[in-house]
Amino acid sequence: MDDAASTSLSPIAASHHPNLHLPATCDPPSENNPPKQASWIIFGATGHMGRSLAKSVLAHGDKCTAVGWSQENTQDQMSRWHERNCLGLLCDVRVRETVGAVINQSIEHWGNVDIIVNCTGYGVIGACEDQDSYDLRNQFNTNVLGTLNIIQLSIPHFRGQSYGRYLIFSSTSGALGVPGLGPYCATKYAVEGLIESMLYELDAFNIKATLVEPGYVRLDEPQDVMGAAGGAKEQQLKRYGHFWVKPASAPYASASSPSGHTKRVMGWLNDRQPVSAVKSAELVWQLGHCAYPPLRLLLGSYAVESIRDRLRSIIEEIEDWKHLSFPVSAEDEERDREREREMEQEQENDEMQEGE
Repeated sequence: MDDAASTSLSPIAASHHPNLHLPATCDPPSENNPPKQASWIIFGATGHMGRSLAKSVLAHGDKCTAVGWSQENTQDQMSRWHERNCLGLLCDVRVRETVGAVINQSIEHWGNVDIIVNCTGYGVIGACEDQDSYDLRNQFNTNVLGTLNIIQLSIPHFRGQSYGRYLIFSSTSGALGVPGLGPYCATKYAVEGLIESMLYELDAFNIKATLVEPGYVRLDEPQDVMGAAGGAKEQQLKRYGHFWVKPASAPYASASSPSGHTKRVMGWLNDRQPVSAVKSAELVWQLGHCAYPPLRLLLGSYAVESIRDRLRSIIEEIEDWKHLSFPVSAEDEERDREREREMEQEQENDEMQEGE
């Protein structure tokens, strides 16, 4: 998954990569377990990870509704995605009616929908104190309520066909706090809790969900033309398109301010992110077809190590303070009283010896 090289990689090449296979325990697609053609909806298909995933889905012969953001894309741009197995649409996940229209059009066009992916996301880089109510509401409306809109409006279709799969892109920021990304982390924590709770409610309907938690992902797909009819050139992606940098106020403007950590890391990484978007997309495609999906799929060594270290620190803290929460047994109380009596006796003996 991690690869320091920045060379381009096509979805076809990734599908034949010898090391890109999910564990056999989740029953992923393989030569001995060929997948059936599935219908996908990918919200955020024009973004960083979404575009690589859409290309992977199409390269494997699945059907895909690629959904762009109405605030950034036009219908003319999305129409360039149209081909036999691809439908390009627009919506704003914050607007419930537009999400419902995408789901209904996809069902009408493909006959059914099997897998829904949410790659949309929006974050503001800056100190918590510097982010105003507009910044906070926009992040929560996009990342949390947008996800909820997608799920609530598609559950009836999944329940009706007794099958459905959600692949929800979260982040390592959904498992650990990051200075400079406080409200964004809060939205990802909320998404994690939402999906984890939802699984208990939907398991009886054979509806499953996985939280995809990528580390630092770079753009490494060939920058030539889209696979869409007509060979229209692709829209150039922004390197950090779903983040906006908030100017720092005076208390947080120093070069070493913790709130500037995220901005400094992104500036240092540039295009040296260790995780391949194309390789990640191949694993997410497999995830959509596996019979026993995990609750979480971590992508890249940074994601694995940072989340593992965070969980380890939580466990250590629990162990250090657990004695305050457990009831004390009668034997322990008697032992403590006996120890107190012994200490008092020793103190009296010492005082007597000093008096002599």
